[in-house]
Amino acid sequence: MHREISKNFRIKSATITQLPSGKYEISILTEYNMKVKEKSIEKSVGLDFAMKDFFVSSDGEIANYPRYYHKMLEKLAGEQKILARRDKGSNRREKQRIKVSKIHEKIKNQRKDFLHKISRKLADYYDAVFFEDINLQDMSQALNFGRSVTDNGFGMFRGFLEYKLEEQGKTYLEIDKWFPSSKKCSSCGKVKEKLLLSERTYDCGNCSYLECRDINAANNIKNEGLRLLAV
Repeated sequence: MHREISKNFRIKSATITQLPSGKYEISILTEYNMKVKEKSIEKSVGLDFAMKDFFVSSDGEIANYPRYYHKMLEKLAGEQKILARRDKGSNRREKQRIKVSKIHEKIKNQRKDFLHKISRKLADYYDAVFFEDINLQDMSQALNFGRSVTDNGFGMFRGFLEYKLEEQGKTYLEIDKWFPSSKKCSSCGKVKEKLLLSERTYDCGNCSYLECRDINAANNIKNEGLRLLAV
């Protein structure tokens, strides 16, 4: 068990699942009463999605996601080639299939562990976290990111962070995807007509504000979140 079930939790159901590697997992659904007191917002942060670094915060923090899939890609490709050469239905093929499945399982577990830890860190420190409501699937198709989006698990991260904040009475808010977080100057509010993806530094021609593109976007997301909440 990765976590003890409290005595005042009522067990509703248990689901047993066999993983492709042959291992079994039991997921237990519990029900409990919890009084959540809404927390006033003193510390808040805006997070801007970054394909390479996972996210950049308005406080200048870079998540530095380890990219577990990419690290294991060479090894995984080698084991999959061996699997492809094995005769279908043979014991050797089944053993190799399990070997490949265990690599995928390790990647998944590493990713979930990272996402849980970083979401817990943010939820415990901040009273409000703001995101831009981006469609990762559309982004991966339009910008040809493909595996990179699948690898980082950003959607799963948002889910983890949302419930961790809510159980503490804190705020999770997604900003409209059409909000010009990247094009807007977080200092004077001027919006650029055009901003190329290759431009990694935001240079405002109106007030001479100069900042990392992602930090500027994260600042805008935070400011917009606070405006919507009228804090």
